[in-house]
Amino acid sequence: MAEVTAAMVRDLREATGAGMMDCKKALVETAGDVEAAIDWLRKKGLSAAAKKSGRVAAEGLVGVASGPGVASMVEVNAETDFVARNEAFQNFVSEVAGLALSVGDDLEKLKAATFPGTTHSTQEELTKMIATIGENMSLRRAKVFRVEKGAVATYIHNAVKPGLGKIGVLVALEGEGEEPVMETLGRQIGMHVAATRPEALDVSAVEPSALEREKAVLTEQAMASGKPEAVIQKMVEGRIRKYYEEVVLLEQVWVHDGESRVKAVVAKAGLELKGFARFHLGEGIEKQASDFAAEVAAASGVS
Repeated sequence: MAEVTAAMVRDLREATGAGMMDCKKALVETAGDVEAAIDWLRKKGLSAAAKKSGRVAAEGLVGVASGPGVASMVEVNAETDFVARNEAFQNFVSEVAGLALSVGDDLEKLKAATFPGTTHSTQEELTKMIATIGENMSLRRAKVFRVEKGAVATYIHNAVKPGLGKIGVLVALEGEGEEPVMETLGRQIGMHVAATRPEALDVSAVEPSALEREKAVLTEQAMASGKPEAVIQKMVEGRIRKYYEEVVLLEQVWVHDGESRVKAVVAKAGLELKGFARFHLGEGIEKQASDFAAEVAAASGVS
């Protein structure tokens, strides 16, 4: 059995909102498996925010760029927010986002592409900047959408500069219509996506393993009611529909009016929503917690 540490209990508590003793018991019951512990808490009804992943944000910027029928988004990470405010770093992120419009979102190709205004690669430019600024940095991910007829809109939440911020969204719409109108709707959908964090475009795109996991949790919750099997099945079906409304973009309630479904809004405009992407800076990156006092002492030679 894996040792349950105070750090594990703390992280689970931050991820779920459950009490400390409940988190410890969940970890003990699941031999230290965090994902299983989250499910254990949900099944017991002890997790107030079980779907919160407890992600720790890394620093840097998300950048977007766009052209006719195409838009791109990149994430470039750095160690501190000071670097994110550095003009050279901001220019680098903007240039890489623009470069992705022509190169695409294959990271290796993007790193190998000639950096604008130079004769060397993007990775070499990044290495040069690392040496100059003195912090580790990385081009973490990129996404590009193209449409033949329609528009690909971009949205940056709380932009620090045009096209740069902590959360970025791309929205690909296909259909006939005036580009400014499609861009406006795309931007509204981008705002919606930034706020609601959908996991899939439509029901068919929901990750099978995530769906099965949800069904298992909901089934156990329903069985605890003691009701007949037929009733339990209907209860699970109803809760799965609710689950889709939470994680599927087209099934979500439109945040701009609180009533319509996103799919109805898009259909009314005579368009088809072909895809979306949402980058939240540092999402999924674990930053090692540091002891600031110890760092200062080490830097000053004090033991």
